[in-house]
Amino acid sequence: MPGGRRRTYGRRVSSPQPAERPHTPAAPATLPTTLAALRASGHQYRTVKEEIRANLLARMRSGETRFPGVVGFDETVLPDLERALLAGHDLVLLGEGGQGKTRVIRTIVGLLDEWTPVIAGSELHEHPYEPITPAGRRRAAELGDDLPIAWIHRDERYAEKLATPDTSVGDLIGAVDPINVAEGRTLGDPETIHFGIVPRTHRGIFAVNELPDLAERIQVSLLNVLEERDVQVRGYVLRLPLDLLLIASANPEDYTNRGRIITPLKDRFGAEIRTHYPLDVDLEVDLVRQEGRFVAEVPDHLLETVARFTRAVRESPAVDARSGVSARFSIAAAETLAAAALRRAALLDELTGDPADGAPGGGGAVARVGDADTVPATLRGKVEFEADGEGREEEVLDHLLRRSVAETWRSRLGGLDLSGFVRLVENGHGVATGDRVPSGELLEQVGRVQGLAQVLGRLGFEEVPTPAQAASAVEFVLEGLHLTRRLAKDVLDDGRVVYGSNSTPDDDGDQRRRRRER
Repeated sequence: MPGGRRRTYGRRVSSPQPAERPHTPAAPATLPTTLAALRASGHQYRTVKEEIRANLLARMRSGETRFPGVVGFDETVLPDLERALLAGHDLVLLGEGGQGKTRVIRTIVGLLDEWTPVIAGSELHEHPYEPITPAGRRRAAELGDDLPIAWIHRDERYAEKLATPDTSVGDLIGAVDPINVAEGRTLGDPETIHFGIVPRTHRGIFAVNELPDLAERIQVSLLNVLEERDVQVRGYVLRLPLDLLLIASANPEDYTNRGRIITPLKDRFGAEIRTHYPLDVDLEVDLVRQEGRFVAEVPDHLLETVARFTRAVRESPAVDARSGVSARFSIAAAETLAAAALRRAALLDELTGDPADGAPGGGGAVARVGDADTVPATLRGKVEFEADGEGREEEVLDHLLRRSVAETWRSRLGGLDLSGFVRLVENGHGVATGDRVPSGELLEQVGRVQGLAQVLGRLGFEEVPTPAQAASAVEFVLEGLHLTRRLAKDVLDDGRVVYGSNSTPDDDGDQRRRRRER
């Protein structure tokens, strides 16, 4: 908007993350291949933190997206992160599970130079101007300007380790390699060392996920890496001036339950940044839309319902707030909705196109609000309940889901004249829907009902909707009228759902058993 502040972090941008790239691109053939050519090109050496600072400032000046794919942190987390990166601080991201800590860490890789030169064949990606191992310095002295140069992509400069209790110092820092000793080298020779993942991330970014799960005696091995930038292996000090950015993630619960970050290590991190779940429904919807992989169409009003449902679960007193409710919960809920819609469309032979083509969207399948009934039973295992909530998990989730549907209905359709739908079911004329009712049959029961055009517009179906989209809108209206106590709802034994008055028709006129939802 005119005069408004530009939002440059990115909201719905989805880009491949380093760990997701199937192949690293080949280096351009025009890049220098010897030390002499590198110097002649004018290349200047910068540390990793200087490199990130310069590229971050360049993006800020140009207005380019700095952290693509990160949703909901624009005004809270990302400004703190930028200040930490500009200061050159190693940092800890602190937050409950599923808040996107790892996603944030991986986007920082995009602030590295796309290509960086290293000594060809170097085990630790040593820069030609600044070799750090005895072997690297020896090669540089012997070959001089003819020192061969290789180029590595930014994706190869990122390493990630999930902290587990069985992680050893050798995994992180390194250990003496008995094969090198057997070849005649002495134990005091640095070339006997098999380096761990931290030295191998020299000239890059190293991330430790769930740092408190790392045994305290293993955390001690990172002290020198963070402060003195050297490593110690098997009782002697090998001076390696490592150049890397170290980032850790942690869950606040871990400080008291499963482990803790030792005080000296916390003191060495320059910044501790707190993350959070999306602060409003729109951001939650953006996140689900960006991350979900849907096999059928999920309309906006159902994505909003899923977002409200996730937030209601997080706020419920029956749910353990310390464990949190991951964003993966809302994503899985929306994907379950889509799968239920695809299954219904397949059973009712409503799919269009060849299913073997694997096209997204489910070939015409569109989710309805009734498909959400499968979500609580499927996802209850993803939520940790308090003691008083155990044994009634599905009941709690069902209640929260119905409340979320009602809130979305009021948000989307509040103020509309829906008396046409109410009159439709008066005098015993019910409307049947459910897994057994095709979209066309549902629309035939409704016919030309007053107010349907306004409903379709409010729900985002502004163009001419397909029968499946119109059926989704109609069912949402009927469910909302039921939840606001304006319609009755019967669930019949054959799986159909009938909205109407006390008497509802059935297929053969002799189906007596039915359950009235209250």
